[in-house]
Amino acid sequence: MTELLTPRRLIIRLILCAALLAAVMFVCSLIGTQKISLGSVLDGPGIAAGTNIDYDIYVRVRIPRIILAALVGAALAASGVALQAILRNPLAEPYILGISSGAALGVITAVLLGAGGLSVFGSGASISVFAFLFALGTVWLVWLVGHLAGGSGVTSLLLAGVVVNAFFSAVIMLLTSLIDSQQLRTTIYWLMGNIGERDFSTLLTSAVFIVAGILGLFAICQKLNVLTFGTKDAQSLGVNPRVVTFTAFALASFITAVAVGLSGLVGFVGLIVPHSVRLVLGPDHRQLLPASAFVGAAFVVICDTIARVIIAPAQFPVGVITAVIGGPVFLLLLARYNKKVGYQRWV
Repeated sequence: MTELLTPRRLIIRLILCAALLAAVMFVCSLIGTQKISLGSVLDGPGIAAGTNIDYDIYVRVRIPRIILAALVGAALAASGVALQAILRNPLAEPYILGISSGAALGVITAVLLGAGGLSVFGSGASISVFAFLFALGTVWLVWLVGHLAGGSGVTSLLLAGVVVNAFFSAVIMLLTSLIDSQQLRTTIYWLMGNIGERDFSTLLTSAVFIVAGILGLFAICQKLNVLTFGTKDAQSLGVNPRVVTFTAFALASFITAVAVGLSGLVGFVGLIVPHSVRLVLGPDHRQLLPASAFVGAAFVVICDTIARVIIAPAQFPVGVITAVIGGPVFLLLLARYNKKVGYQRWV
């Protein structure tokens, strides 16, 4: 029997998820190739700049990177929840539907047009704008192709997303071959998902956009619950499927574009995290979406920490780590909770 989700129970669970994220971020901030003393960090920056190396490493390097990883993870996980709900398909996520590829194509295009350099991915306003516009354009393209292929049904949209994703991936590889050879390695790393250094102003702006997008999705969570039962049932309960689908599509695309502009193509987060949280907490989107955002943030922070230290002083792109860890972890969770939570709702 499904447990009734009361406001008190929801708040307690979200507080626990937030506490988990805070604990993960704190522990990961202490891990790195350079050992630091927390006591030295608490002493402050010192009289002159550079006199307290531990403080500089912790505050100016590790903290911004961990915040960036958390923002990317939260955005991709929340986007995955929304897309799985509106398409009623457990395989739906930003990458399969081509939204991430569209945003990446926008960034590559911006670089080729001279809007910014690969060393400042996600930090330049023009690059972020290109990523956002191309992501939104991808949504419209998927919508158009799906409509021409057979209406605005779930299957048509999903197949259209797969086709658009494949096409954009090919275009990205073509444009990558045109990039200056000195920037080619950076480009490849970015395409594999790479968390780099960002200034606090960029992080603050990105955080405002991502949090606003997640809150927008949270505002329609109850309608997403209804929509998972099917279009006819949703209409009978007073929910307009087209409006809800379009709104969720737009918000998911928006936060995905911000995430791609920040870190490149970090895969698997929008697929594994919502499934894992659903297996533990259940399918109610009022808790599934915010909990997935917290867990997704923690997941990417952990993966980025592994990427920083596993082959130090060199680093793996975080997208490689999320892919390697994501598959086995999801299979283990599925085997453990398969008897508790079924997927009849997706059938």
